Amino acid sequence: MLRLLLQRLVLLVPVLLGLTMLLFAIARLLPGDPVGLAAGPQASPERIEALRKEFGLDRPVWEQYWDYLVNLTQGDLGVSVMSRRPVADDIANFLPATLELVIAALVLAVVAGVPLGLLAAVHKNRAVDHFTRVFSLAALSTPPFFLGLLLQIAFAMSLNMLPLGGRFPIIELPPERVTGLLTVDALIALDWEAYILALKHLALPAITLCISPMATIIGLMRSSTIEILQQDHVRTAHAHGLSPSKIHFKYVLKSAFGATMTVIGLYFGWLLGGTVIVETVFDWPGIGLYATEAIVSQDFLPVIGVALVVGLMFVVSNIVIDLCYLLINPKMRSQ
Repeated sequence: MLRLLLQRLVLLVPVLLGLTMLLFAIARLLPGDPVGLAAGPQASPERIEALRKEFGLDRPVWEQYWDYLVNLTQGDLGVSVMSRRPVADDIANFLPATLELVIAALVLAVVAGVPLGLLAAVHKNRAVDHFTRVFSLAALSTPPFFLGLLLQIAFAMSLNMLPLGGRFPIIELPPERVTGLLTVDALIALDWEAYILALKHLALPAITLCISPMATIIGLMRSSTIEILQQDHVRTAHAHGLSPSKIHFKYVLKSAFGATMTVIGLYFGWLLGGTVIVETVFDWPGIGLYATEAIVSQDFLPVIGVALVVGLMFVVSNIVIDLCYLLINPKMRSQ
């Protein structure tokens, strides 16, 4: 287990280094002038040149990249041209909102997808199985932005049950920031009213984001469970008279869930980088919306910073999943 952890940590360095090189090159090749946009249409050429020198954009690209790497080793992700704020501070401010959304979406996907996949496999080619397969196909075929708009029209505008967007009511005072996760901070403060408000705002974007991973988990659980149900030890358990519920939840579920854990870890990274559309639709103040605004203004340092943080968390999440898989499957520890 320790060897696996060290191998993954060593591989993390070239992955992040390659990501910085790729993003830095793309940002420099794109047309446009972020300094000109930041200075404004009425800025003089002298003012634009002064800003360019202030942000070091007048130097060769390789010098800019080298300085960026040196600063990166100290935790400095640069300064945003548009906001004039350190990118690291902006990401630290926006990241908890995205983490809260992604974690909520994954919890919903796992809680609903795992039992539905198990149920579909146990009742193969019956009504439940047909329903879950149709649902999974429809979920994978529906674009997130379209689903988000439908949910807004249905539950926010027509039924007036949930908020249209945002993370917390503007007229309400949020709980004191401890973790940055509003639901967790509300629980820490024992502010139940704020907790309910945070959950209501979280509901629609989390449901929108969880549909695709839920459909994938259902399909994987179904196929894994069908395969395990045909193995000898399961048939032996049935022959010894064990109850079907005990066999399914004690023996089959554990084995089938092991194969699904890898996809859950991958989806954590994918959702971190794929929240842009959902956060834009629901005006959710996370790193996806932050990166979108940076792309529109051609402010490339925030985009690189967000990509690095997402890449780092993607690798870390996969390391955690691998370690959990070793705990679930002892046979893998000796390999």
